[in-house]
Amino acid sequence: MTKFQSLQDAVAANLKDGDTAAFEGFTHLIPFAAAHEAIRQKRRDLTLVRMTPDVVYDQMVGMGLARKMIFSYAGNPGVGLLRRVRDAVEQGWPYGLELEEHSHAAMANAYEAGAAGLPCAVFRGYRGAELARVNANIKAVTCPFTGEQLAAVPAIRPDVTFIHASKADRKGNVLIEGIVGVQKEAVLAASRAVVTVEEVVDDLDAHPNMCVLPHWTVTSICVVPGGAHPSYTQGYYGRDNAYYLEWDKIAADRDRFLSWMQDHVLDRTPEAFDGRVSELRAEV
Repeated sequence: MTKFQSLQDAVAANLKDGDTAAFEGFTHLIPFAAAHEAIRQKRRDLTLVRMTPDVVYDQMVGMGLARKMIFSYAGNPGVGLLRRVRDAVEQGWPYGLELEEHSHAAMANAYEAGAAGLPCAVFRGYRGAELARVNANIKAVTCPFTGEQLAAVPAIRPDVTFIHASKADRKGNVLIEGIVGVQKEAVLAASRAVVTVEEVVDDLDAHPNMCVLPHWTVTSICVVPGGAHPSYTQGYYGRDNAYYLEWDKIAADRDRFLSWMQDHVLDRTPEAFDGRVSELRAEV
């Protein structure tokens, strides 16, 4: 039964120390507000799973939440390094970080396998690539029907998945519009799923090609307007590119990073988002 909860309550109930957690959203609908609440609640020893970890995981790693990251491409989009991730890997600050790197295709197939209840994903991939040299979870299998050699990776089955979405109806059904990424598969693969939404409506008014998560796939729904900022929610507000550019300077220095996180995350409530969100929304 889907619960409508505050973000604080949903994170407290569904994210535990030591969990494998996915905070998914591919460029669009990245669940920053949920990640920030996890930081405020000081979760530890997490295995963080995500395609293109970008800034949201740089913040979580830098604040000491993670022991391992399963990912494909770690970088600040259009800018460069994830400096807090690199510091954790190279210098062990604030803690050491174990890495399991995959291609985008492998991650998408692994989520799909998890959603289907399968133990692994089998697909054509990694031919000519060298990731298998550093990732023992990339294997090769032979098709019993054709003899073709295929790649295989473990299914991704998070303890909990967090996503952001456009809206939910009062029954708990969730509508995702725009770039969907792997949010649907990440929810279906997880034991628990928390969805932050821009609003709750009486009727989703969804056409047949929309992505709708039925209420029985979702554990908790939290109304968090602006919950994807600085990424974007189609039809609500645009991407805050200035934030991503500024992050590179903020994350380059440990003290500046900690000061910024104190002011912009730890000292804020989920309802108190950057004023830039209202400006961005007005531009749509």
